[in-house]
Amino acid sequence: MRARGAGCPAKLLAMGWLLLVGLQASQAANVTAIQEPGGVAREGEGESDTDEEAENDTDVPENEAPAEAEEEVQNRTVVKEVEFGMCTVTCGVGIREVILTNGCPGGESKCIVRVEECRGPVDCGWGKPISENLENVRLSCVHISPVNRFKYMWKLLKSDQQPVILANDSAVLEVQRELHPMAFECDTLDNNEIVASIRFTVYTTTELQMRRISRPDTDAVLVFVLTIGVIICIFVIFVLIFIIINWAAVKSFWGAKASTTEMHSELSSMRYKDSTSLEQSPADIPVHEDDALSEWNE
Repeated sequence: MRARGAGCPAKLLAMGWLLLVGLQASQAANVTAIQEPGGVAREGEGESDTDEEAENDTDVPENEAPAEAEEEVQNRTVVKEVEFGMCTVTCGVGIREVILTNGCPGGESKCIVRVEECRGPVDCGWGKPISENLENVRLSCVHISPVNRFKYMWKLLKSDQQPVILANDSAVLEVQRELHPMAFECDTLDNNEIVASIRFTVYTTTELQMRRISRPDTDAVLVFVLTIGVIICIFVIFVLIFIIINWAAVKSFWGAKASTTEMHSELSSMRYKDSTSLEQSPADIPVHEDDALSEWNE
């Protein structure tokens, strides 16, 4: 009986120890189970973040592409609403303004976008020197800035002969006056293509003096005519202003003048009637004389 009683407490202790061990093992398993879903969840969140970043990366080009397309459409519409200004020259090569009629900054109706080159007919005819005196003349080819962009070919023109090409290849040529008049021609070339051609006549010193003497002084005449025209216009304006301010006096003056003209017309009509009556009275006199003669004869 004692042996059985002593063995019971030992068995109870062993069973309690086993229960404790089992409880610790179960707690450890729960802890590992809790940690593993968290890690999985974190990995899932990382994957979702990467997926969202990838989607955002893929969305950005899609958003940029429509923006670029809209800009291209806007540029196309702007090009359609562009107009060109007048060319600065009527022949050769010049420049003109490119004007935007819609989409200007600040709400302006028109604005200049850029300046571009424009061309006209190649032949510019006969030109005038840029400067001259009794000894020499300076001639200039047709060109625009920059000057070194073009090539220039100067020629000396002779009647019934081939033109002589000069060594000068600059845009400006200085020529000394000779005993005979000379003619020069300058061709402006762009990429070996003639874009402008102009000719000049260089007169002799005697011819230049004769032309200056025989040429009327048009500047002085023009200034005189313009001055007289301005004075007349100012006088007319002042007269109109005076009439408007003193309209009542002007009206009474014209009324009095009209009445005097009517009186003069009445007097002239009365004088005319008197003159007609005087002209008719001598016609009656022969009648009385005839009567007197007839009575005397009786």
